[in-house]
Amino acid sequence: MKLRNVAIIAHVDHGKTTLVNQLLKYSSTLRENEKIEDRAMDSNDIERERGITILAKTTSVKYKDYKINILDTPGHADFGGEVERIMHMVDGCLLLVDAFEGTMPQTRFVLKKALEAHVKPVVIINKVDRPNANPAKAVDEVLQLFMELDAPEDLLDFKVAYTSALNGTSSLDPSLSSQKPGMDAIFDLIVNEIPEPPVNIEGPLQVQAALLDYNDYVGRMGIGRIQRGKIKVGQQVTCCRTDGSTTNFKILKLMGYSGLKKIEIEECEAGDIVAFAGLADINVGETICELNNPDPLPLLHIDEPTLQMTFGTNSSPFAGKDGKLLTARQIEDRLYKEKEKDVSLKVSRVPNKESWIVSGRGELHLGILIENMRREGFEIEVSRPQVIIKEIDGKKMEPYEDLSIEVPNEYVGDIMTSLGERDAELINMDSNDVNTKINYIIPSRGLIGFVTNFLTLTRGYGIIAHTYREYREVSKGKIGERQIGVLVATSTGQSTPYALQHVEDRGVMFIAPGVEIYEGMIVGENKYDTDLSVNVCQTKNLTNQRSSNKDQTVVLKTPRKLTLEACLDYINMDELVEITPKTYRMRKKILNDAERKKYEAKMKILEGENK
Repeated sequence: MKLRNVAIIAHVDHGKTTLVNQLLKYSSTLRENEKIEDRAMDSNDIERERGITILAKTTSVKYKDYKINILDTPGHADFGGEVERIMHMVDGCLLLVDAFEGTMPQTRFVLKKALEAHVKPVVIINKVDRPNANPAKAVDEVLQLFMELDAPEDLLDFKVAYTSALNGTSSLDPSLSSQKPGMDAIFDLIVNEIPEPPVNIEGPLQVQAALLDYNDYVGRMGIGRIQRGKIKVGQQVTCCRTDGSTTNFKILKLMGYSGLKKIEIEECEAGDIVAFAGLADINVGETICELNNPDPLPLLHIDEPTLQMTFGTNSSPFAGKDGKLLTARQIEDRLYKEKEKDVSLKVSRVPNKESWIVSGRGELHLGILIENMRREGFEIEVSRPQVIIKEIDGKKMEPYEDLSIEVPNEYVGDIMTSLGERDAELINMDSNDVNTKINYIIPSRGLIGFVTNFLTLTRGYGIIAHTYREYREVSKGKIGERQIGVLVATSTGQSTPYALQHVEDRGVMFIAPGVEIYEGMIVGENKYDTDLSVNVCQTKNLTNQRSSNKDQTVVLKTPRKLTLEACLDYINMDELVEITPKTYRMRKKILNDAERKKYEAKMKILEGENK
């Protein structure tokens, strides 16, 4: 059977996973009675809820006498390292672009990765049935993007297919009337335009681990395309390590792909994509070769983490009320297990403390880990995200990002003011009668907390996307810190309508009556730039029947509800987010009101001396 290896790349929400569904449906892979779920490739609950792909996934479809391995890639820049490594496993890619939105920041990001790996792209214009879709304009934008990225001339004459993945139709013509049920237009482009793998079946074994997986029974597994020879279960092989050393081991298990399933196989040959187990500590970029015949492939680049947070055991007065997994040992085991399959994640224990520095590619990357742990029953507390400062040539450097936003015209002024305060550099601006597109270069720490603020400023109508650009010299000044103070509880108990009625004039409340509160918990936002200690558990002394009924008629403003991501963005360096399976709370690191005030006074004296 002839082979084709192809990746699907696109900006977030341009329809990659939905298209893979249709390719599966219209291939001859599934049994007639086999049903396929919506976005079947998004197997993780969080992926389904958020409509994003977090982890790269492989599927395999049959079309005529071809086997087509399809890798569905993440579209978010936080998972860009996966996209980059996948490009070493494929010979072509389907660049998916929304017919209405056109090219977006992540479109540029993923296409750049494909061109750097010399992978041949085929362009798919999706969502041609959307109101106001403009496929011709989208193709023009793609061509412009190719030229901006200095694509080789032979790639500028790319082939284009037009599709509505949601409706399961496709054609080679931009006209909506030419759309026909099925994915034949795309399949034909794959088999005719994407080259077959340039591999040698007869030579000695050579396969490089480009991705990692983890299996509870066999441990860490490497995933890669076999460049040369064949691999069999039980075979003795040599691993060329990243440090130049070699290790001999036996292949314990091989997994291939058929439709949505991973299947155990006994043998696999050059050109195909396979998962293999047998070496407990295999790493990305290491090459498996014939026994005692080391021939390593060039090492793969792994994106360095740009953001870090401190994870700790829950130290709040309510610790242990909701979760079952609380101890330092349980949390540490979970973090190191995640590190086994996620090469972009780094974990290190803080000496003499029950806390860990966890470094990742961005807020989404770390936020997904926190949410997974919460759902598994863990209780943890986490600090505000911080960018990782590097020292390069004796200078302190911090990460910068390309930021692209599109907002209704009436909100442009507020957005530009907010970004100006975060040290963003305006690159260009393009307006029409309704919306304005603005591009910036901004320090990564200027984006921490900005997304929540952005959605509030634009009433939810703004579109925002950002991708890592480069490291630059550290910008001076406090960027991204919350400039407004908070309301901090002074007592433990249950919040009462009577107390909240007297406090809500001081700012915006985050809690409603009847919520369990502890001293040091953040219960609202102050009007001013200083923190204010408040008692939200106070009750009225009841003297007669009339007074006791009066409390029931209190009318309070609706509290502001913050998501978990919004809480992580909101807190400052002296605060934490307590996370349990049932809830999350913002709190001060020092809970006791008197001790906290002493510490703050001491820090002000030290700041004055340093000046």
